[in-house]
Amino acid sequence: MMKKSILLFLISFSMTILAQNKSDLPFYEIPKAEQSYTAQSTTGRIVDALGFRFYWSSFGLTDKDLSYKISAESRSCQETIIHIYDLTTTILRLTKIDFKQSKEKSEMSFSDLRSQTLLNIDAISKAIKASKDLAEFDLKKDGKITVSFFNIINGPIADAIWHTGQLAVFRRASGNPINPKVNHFSGTVRE
Repeated sequence: MMKKSILLFLISFSMTILAQNKSDLPFYEIPKAEQSYTAQSTTGRIVDALGFRFYWSSFGLTDKDLSYKISAESRSCQETIIHIYDLTTTILRLTKIDFKQSKEKSEMSFSDLRSQTLLNIDAISKAIKASKDLAEFDLKKDGKITVSFFNIINGPIADAIWHTGQLAVFRRASGNPINPKVNHFSGTVRE
């Protein structure tokens, strides 16, 4: 009887957590694809893929996972998440997307960092998809481009994807792999 009660509690708790995360934060699944291929829809989709991968690489991490380091010289999982957050704020700043942060970084818990990173990625994706021309995200000074949007793609966007992959490796190495129902190809989760 006790085992059944514990099992029912765990199932109920897991479903509650899953339902909360599914509705509260973006990128539980990748948003529906645009109907046409444009520079904006394609680039936005790449950012959506980052959001989806970050969502699941950072979902359900334990203190053990967060402190995990692949070597003494490497970043911990927690430090990598902070770096990904910093990359998203860099993208916001470089693209001049006005999106306020909920708290100062120094005041954020892991949960706050994860949530704000996902919200930052969502704001970036929406701004890119809504733009008329990706050149509007070029950083200019005195009429000259100082940072091209191409550099933002191959710089902080690609770097955030790279480090999100590291999170997946770190959590697997610390004994907590990503949910096997996550389908990175389709951007969906099997129920």
